[in-house]
Amino acid sequence: MEPPQPSSDVPLNVFDSVDAPGEIKKFIQANAKNDPKFQDLQTFLIDWINAELKEEHIVVKSVEEDLYDGLVLHHLLKKIAGMKLEVEEIALSASSQKRKLGVIMEAITQSLQLQETDLKWSLNEIHNKDLLCTLHLIVALAQHFRPDLELPANVGVEVIRVEPTRNGMKTENVIEFITGSRDGDAKSKPDAFDHLFEQSPEKVEDVKKAIVNFVNKHLANLSLTVTDPESQFADGVILLLLIGQLEGYFMNLGSFFLTPSTQEDKVHNVSLAMELLLEGGIIQNPMDPADIVNGDLKATLRLLYGLFLRHKRR
Repeated sequence: MEPPQPSSDVPLNVFDSVDAPGEIKKFIQANAKNDPKFQDLQTFLIDWINAELKEEHIVVKSVEEDLYDGLVLHHLLKKIAGMKLEVEEIALSASSQKRKLGVIMEAITQSLQLQETDLKWSLNEIHNKDLLCTLHLIVALAQHFRPDLELPANVGVEVIRVEPTRNGMKTENVIEFITGSRDGDAKSKPDAFDHLFEQSPEKVEDVKKAIVNFVNKHLANLSLTVTDPESQFADGVILLLLIGQLEGYFMNLGSFFLTPSTQEDKVHNVSLAMELLLEGGIIQNPMDPADIVNGDLKATLRLLYGLFLRHKRR
């Protein structure tokens, strides 16, 4: 099994949208927009917004086309968060729309208690009708203000990631998850790790030790040692190298960040690892890469356990 390679099928206008050196842009693959799960998520969110705003006679037909000017976002915030902002009701010019969006974005960031590095959207991206960023924004609002809403689980989409380099542009295909696993599903279908953490927490350290020993045995050829899986697997580098060792193929260093410096780089690495594990049948269900990046011990051990089961007798 070969790790996925960056696609060369990149629309020319993609490069026109990347301006500043070091600026990273992501664009949904054209054919990926036809994925049924991706379309179902958009339909779900549109139906939810329309249900929330029914009394105000506001009808949304397109996520990115109808939310870019701030009108729907402002009304949605008033309904789900009781938040009435001092902004003009209808903004017609681009400059007035951006001023309005700026106030709305600041209010959302404060309400969700997010740092700037955590944001998966920006004012310009929303105003430019970026579908991926708009979906991230609406999902974040739904999860925060309507936590009982059963969003479609594990929805991801293939994107082209474009990054300026000294020699031109570096492009690669990655899977970006917009929603993670549904808490309700996890509670109705607990796995061995749920039982372990909830019913036998005293055994967690023994399981952790066994998996770490297994990992170190197979990383010895690379002169790597793991002592703290929560932190050492959080950036995805050792995880990808381990997968390459166990599955018997060379990990192309150009397909991931060997020294990730941002949260986005780490999520990219972990997403690539999960894609490989899913393709190889090592794990059966997608997981939220953010859980690994954030050092969730249960999620990290669950992921490594799939490799342990496949290769423990080697």
